[in-house]
Amino acid sequence: MEWRFLKLDQWTAFPWVKPSHGSPCTGSQQGTCLSGEALMRRSAILLIVALATLLAPGAGAPVRGQGPRNRLLLVSFDGFRWDYDQDVHTPNLDAMARQGVKARYMTPAFVTLTSPCHFTLVTGKYIENHGVVHNMYYNTSSKVKLPYHTTLGIQRWWDNGSVPIWITAQRQGLKTGSFFYPGGNVTYQGMAVTLSRKEGVLHNYKDEEEWRANIDTVMTWFTEEGLHLVTLYFGEPDSTGHKYGPESQERKEMVMQVDRTVGYLRDSIRDSGLEHSLNLIVTSDHGMTAVRRAADDLVELHKFPNFTFKDVEFELLDYGPNGMLLPKEGVLEKVYEALKDAHPRLHVYKKESFPKSLRYANNRRVTPLLMYSDPGYVIHGRVNVQFNNGEHGFDNEVMDMKTIFRAVGPDFKSGLEVEPFESVHVYELMCQLLGIVPEANDGLLSTLLPTLRSGSAFLPSSRPPLVMGLLVAAILLAKVA
Repeated sequence: MEWRFLKLDQWTAFPWVKPSHGSPCTGSQQGTCLSGEALMRRSAILLIVALATLLAPGAGAPVRGQGPRNRLLLVSFDGFRWDYDQDVHTPNLDAMARQGVKARYMTPAFVTLTSPCHFTLVTGKYIENHGVVHNMYYNTSSKVKLPYHTTLGIQRWWDNGSVPIWITAQRQGLKTGSFFYPGGNVTYQGMAVTLSRKEGVLHNYKDEEEWRANIDTVMTWFTEEGLHLVTLYFGEPDSTGHKYGPESQERKEMVMQVDRTVGYLRDSIRDSGLEHSLNLIVTSDHGMTAVRRAADDLVELHKFPNFTFKDVEFELLDYGPNGMLLPKEGVLEKVYEALKDAHPRLHVYKKESFPKSLRYANNRRVTPLLMYSDPGYVIHGRVNVQFNNGEHGFDNEVMDMKTIFRAVGPDFKSGLEVEPFESVHVYELMCQLLGIVPEANDGLLSTLLPTLRSGSAFLPSSRPPLVMGLLVAAILLAKVA
């Protein structure tokens, strides 16, 4: 069940509540005075609104719930393209599909980068609404730009108004954990995740033995520390896809390692006695496509005849197929005109004209000019410094950017394949599984509710029965008064 409440100025949505034109009111009162019957109806509506305020996510003091019916583990394998299981034998991922739910593919948010897409999963917001717009921290005034691993620990980059599911769950009485998951190692509005681990700068993403040790740790978090939600991150097959390309044998071997790890994970869940009380979601942030490194039409800004970096105050380039520019004062139009038709593979926009469907540009952190390139092409800035064979960050409608979704556990249906959906909807599903009231978000519970077994669709336990009863009573009163 979903509750949608009206604002106080939306009285016209209730056709049974109208000014009483047949009342004894006269003069300036006419049209504003209510009959006794109408007054009763409006009072009922006021009661509904008051209760809605009490029930609204984040309203007042944190709400403590009675705990979820089952626990939840969200696992992300970075850069796992939607079709990586089609040219490699993946018995464990296949078993998840037979015994649980599989999406044909999942569409990530734009821009299809690691940190922004992972934050969409745990906030349910498009990137322009949660504000983590890039893998790198940057400041257009100080000109500071920090790499991905450093950015993972920059609190102000992540904590900018949106609250991820770890914090929402903890405010409602649950215990949560983050193991290497982007955004899980900083505080939000003064609150930290119950338990967390952060990867090091020189972390070896490929170590299969470490993967298993990490899973062992997560199992103890559930069984010994009493956690209700854990998000677990693996940096593959993204790293291998970047280095060798998505069609390489190395990538195929890494996908087999991922599949073995899924098998080890499910065995660990059974061995820990969690099989009937833990829901498992396996997904990713984005896909991967091959880079046309030998193309004769590379996108090289330093070679464009009418463009000069002397007109640019700040740039964020050389990070795959997208970029941002802050032109110097008074020359925005000049820079835009020099770039907009400079290369057929490059798409340059003023911030206000960026495609609304991508839900990206409407954020204060996005610069006045931004751009992205066609699939297979990366943007080179002052010099050519990109040498990856695989890349992501392209338009999220490109099929190679699509990713996977698998889910299995006591609350999920068995043997169900669902049509493609956007990753923004996963958050609402996770809140439903945990029995917590979600924060305001861009997703819809109705999108993934059909993946749950009959009886799994329950109202969040943090809404006390008395309050819910009063709310229903108020609605009935308004209708019959």
